[in-house]
Amino acid sequence: MLSALKRRLITVVFAAVIVVIATPALVLAVDDPSEMLPDPKLEARAEHIGSQLRCLVCQNESIEDSSAGLARDLRRVVREHVAQGQSDGQIIEWMVSRYGNFIRLAPPLTLATLLLWGMAPLALLCGFVIAFVVRSRRVKIQVTPSPLTEEEKARLAELTKD
Repeated sequence: MLSALKRRLITVVFAAVIVVIATPALVLAVDDPSEMLPDPKLEARAEHIGSQLRCLVCQNESIEDSSAGLARDLRRVVREHVAQGQSDGQIIEWMVSRYGNFIRLAPPLTLATLLLWGMAPLALLCGFVIAFVVRSRRVKIQVTPSPLTEEEKARLAELTKD
């Protein structure tokens, strides 16, 4: 059994290895430095917008974090729109009009999203109601057995003599 110090050392080394492996993927999301805008303020705006848009290939990463070809193309489009002077809202709406609300990492609260999030608790509630109704009916319908006939009493006495 490892001592607490050895376990802690192994944990620290493991965490350091993960950081070393993951850092290039996080830092080098923009594959080509020529993608970046020359103005740092515009580049920061483009990165902020890109961090709100989902990579349609990876689906759980923003286009800023993804190195997929489509994400690269979408980053380029975002930077073109930023360079043209469009607002953040205009750029995001352009992307939504082209790819639908799925492109947003945080979609707006609509009836559809409420239904999506509300269906699981609603299904659970329906299951509890059905279980309660079935259980309450089962308690009410308890059948009392009819008394034994003389033949059954004699047979029972014969079987239990041993």
